[in-house]
Amino acid sequence: MINIQSYGATREVTGSCHLMHINGKNIMIDCGMFQGEDEDKNEKPFDFDPSKIDYLLVTHGHLDHVGRIPKLIKEGFKGTIYATEATMDLAYIILMDSAKIMAEDFDTRYKKALRKNQTKKLQKPIYSPLDVEKTFNQINWENPLYEKYYDLCEGVSFVYRDAGHILGSAFIELSYTQEGVSKTIVFSGDIGNNNHLVLPNLQKCSKANYLYVESTYGNREHQGIKKTIKEFKKVIIDTLEKKGNVLIPSFAIERTQEILCILKDMYDNKELPKCKIYLDSPMATKATEVYSKYTQNLSPKCQHNLEEDGAIFNFEALTYTLTPEASKGINNIKSKAIIIAGSGMCNGGRIIHHFKHRIWNKKNAVIFVGFQAQGTLGREIVEGAKWINIYGEDIIVKASIHTINGFSAHADQKGIMKWISKIKKLKKIFLIHGEYESQKVLKEVLEKKLNKDVVIVEYGKKIKL
Repeated sequence: MINIQSYGATREVTGSCHLMHINGKNIMIDCGMFQGEDEDKNEKPFDFDPSKIDYLLVTHGHLDHVGRIPKLIKEGFKGTIYATEATMDLAYIILMDSAKIMAEDFDTRYKKALRKNQTKKLQKPIYSPLDVEKTFNQINWENPLYEKYYDLCEGVSFVYRDAGHILGSAFIELSYTQEGVSKTIVFSGDIGNNNHLVLPNLQKCSKANYLYVESTYGNREHQGIKKTIKEFKKVIIDTLEKKGNVLIPSFAIERTQEILCILKDMYDNKELPKCKIYLDSPMATKATEVYSKYTQNLSPKCQHNLEEDGAIFNFEALTYTLTPEASKGINNIKSKAIIIAGSGMCNGGRIIHHFKHRIWNKKNAVIFVGFQAQGTLGREIVEGAKWINIYGEDIIVKASIHTINGFSAHADQKGIMKWISKIKKLKKIFLIHGEYESQKVLKEVLEKKLNKDVVIVEYGKKIKL
């Protein structure tokens, strides 16, 4: 009997973690961190024994898919991790940043607790930068290539195919034999929306018997990319011409590189008013360097923009601010600045400081270019908050707020449906990685239009195949 239990991304977007029991082996797909209002789940012990996991297959490097890997290792995992080389490089950056943020947050809470004589009640970070180093130095990592089949264990093989979501992302096809019949189960990870800006298109999945598929945007359709770029440019140009500043909370991986591509095109085509552009995110800067390392995996458009010095995203108006001092120096710029900073959901990072200095000014604009999970400051702002609290200070929101969702690295309902419709021999679909309301809509559409058997996965519930 083959069974699967999911310990995250069940009726929620984050925390992706799926455990497959087959032929006496335990195969895990992703081990991500919970974000937003579910963050407290990260501190709890796993609901399984990590020491009994034989293999971990990683779909891509986003925190909600890799964020608990060091914790998994701390609690006993000694198996092999499979991830594309680009995913491994990005995962290191993401995990190290996560560990440093947790350490800084703990230091702040410790100082406050010390003054109240309550240090014994403090929850320590779930892992440290040293744990991240151990994750990459003491565990065996294998880097599968796209479109190449590998034997995982007796009776089980797999292949990674380009998911078009972020650099190195993949959906994974696992093949096995059950009662003499060959079967395939696919784990989508996150699948891309084919906007052609930075990455090639999502690859076709030709056949599968079972499919675990993301449903982040299962209840809606994105705005077309041409209209999205036009809208983005208009906000930029209008704000700069009024001598305002533009704040862009941006995810370090993929979204930042897309924004840089558009701004570079605007600069090269003389569409961009004179301004200064700051990428104020050390993590995004490191991620951009990784993208430049794997130019062969990028879109034809990006490869066309490749400069003689190997740079893809650089141009004269752009400054990378790596140090805290350089970041603070941006505060001295009174007008006509574009500031790109993390975190993408505004639940930490340098964007918070920029909000403190600029979100109260009606001349300025904030452009949200990515999904904002429930429980995050970003969600609060896009839902119309008139005041926000930053470091204990209430700050009025007077800057214009713009949500432009066509940049999403996730396929929308139409994209998910189109991808699934091409899969032959599909018996059952399992919805993961989405808010429950989104999943209910997608389930109904899949059942009605594709006549498929669809299950919304529940946390820890054993699913027998």
